[in-house]
Amino acid sequence: MNIHEYQAKELLKQYGAPVLGGGIAYTAKEAEQIAKDLGGPIWVVKAQIHAGGRGKGGGVKVVKSVAEVKKVASEIIGMNLVTHQTGPAGKKVNQVYIEDGCAIANELYVSLLVDRETSRIAIIASSEGGMDIEEVAASTPEKIITVTIDPAAGLSGYHCRKVAFGIGLSGKAAGAAAKVIAALYKTFVEKDAAMLEINPLVVTEDDQVIVLDAKMGFDGNSLFRHKDVVELRDPTEEDPMELEAAKHELSYIKLDGSIGCMVNGAGLAMATMDIIKLKGGSPANFLDVGGGATKERVTEAFKIILSDPAVEGILVNIFGGIMRCDVIADGVVAAAKELSLNVPLVVRLEGTNVEKGKEIMNNSGLNIIAASDLGDAAVKIVKAVEEAK
Repeated sequence: MNIHEYQAKELLKQYGAPVLGGGIAYTAKEAEQIAKDLGGPIWVVKAQIHAGGRGKGGGVKVVKSVAEVKKVASEIIGMNLVTHQTGPAGKKVNQVYIEDGCAIANELYVSLLVDRETSRIAIIASSEGGMDIEEVAASTPEKIITVTIDPAAGLSGYHCRKVAFGIGLSGKAAGAAAKVIAALYKTFVEKDAAMLEINPLVVTEDDQVIVLDAKMGFDGNSLFRHKDVVELRDPTEEDPMELEAAKHELSYIKLDGSIGCMVNGAGLAMATMDIIKLKGGSPANFLDVGGGATKERVTEAFKIILSDPAVEGILVNIFGGIMRCDVIADGVVAAAKELSLNVPLVVRLEGTNVEKGKEIMNNSGLNIIAASDLGDAAVKIVKAVEEAK
């Protein structure tokens, strides 16, 4: 689960990280009032969407009058902001963050994430922060440093100083940066974050170190113990199909292909997508119905797949252990009949109650293409989609 910049800053502020004054506005009139309350003389108007690259896309503007704050806010609110992270479809801006300006001497980059290779929290930092951090990573990776923290020992002053010195700071600025890094780490651990990115972390002309932007994502498995974080969720920033899937306890992720997948088990789902790609197709989604799915849940899963206009064919791949093949078959048939299935459907069933499942499929009256194994299923669905075109 991700949150907006202004929400991340409010959390970080609670842990002692220095942020500038600001307020959230849903209308130009609200933006004008916030600017008056802040006082100026410089303000920054920032589009609030769950994506990076807002500045390059025209979603971040520095302004020098209250009237200009109102004008720019009216232009940004409601716009469809396209960045390298939104894709060509972009995202609608529903709100803007009005923030104080500051005298920036240097822009840095700091992020925290879970490093699965070392089973530690990694602090990644660079002396080259700002809008071109991706270019820095690609062309001058030596300017990026990584410091990992053993969870048993935790963060120490040594780690903070190593990061601060590693990105070229010294004196007062280095000490201030070390305090900021400690605050970031404490927030990351106590809130069960999966990712925390500060880009840029700025050094001002008087050697203050300030969190100027913040992106934060959380481990979904931990949200049950962070009700305050759950309250920050913005459904308008999430895919409607993924939200609907969550209501039915389905693991669903929208992808950009044309072949819908319904599988039981995350590993089998990943293998299914890989083989579809290997055979020349492209998966439209990841969908794991789980081991204990009911007919009703399977029906909803099938409906969600079919609700995606990009889906040109569907592959159902079930290896029944805990999950019974007849339950899957009942759900697929019910949904296909209810929604008048009009795309090719390939089904591969193996395991518990497989013969009963196949019987349900065969007697359904639907045009279902049976497959003997996963490789056969992938070949048949790719071929069926091509023929349907």
